[in-house]
Amino acid sequence: MSRKGRPGGWSALEPKAGQRGAAQDLAADFARCFSTPAGRRVLEYLERAFLARRVPPTASDALLRHVEGQRSVVAHVRSLIEQGLSARRS
Repeated sequence: MSRKGRPGGWSALEPKAGQRGAAQDLAADFARCFSTPAGRRVLEYLERAFLARRVPPTASDALLRHVEGQRSVVAHVRSLIEQGLSARRS
């Protein structure tokens, strides 16, 4: 445990037994949301705006970190969509 009574280390990021169902439900929600025509357009926009964005070699460290954070969010959304679609197929 950390000093403030919260669990520490990587194990703190693992879902608890009761949370697995909630995580699966959330992934299914993402799959449903982004499976609509509007959702696909939004995801395509996010991919164009953030995944396809290029920064110049002279970009600052702060800008590189900011862009990587944006890409990470879009990648996480795509991952949740895939998880939701996989669960739907099973």
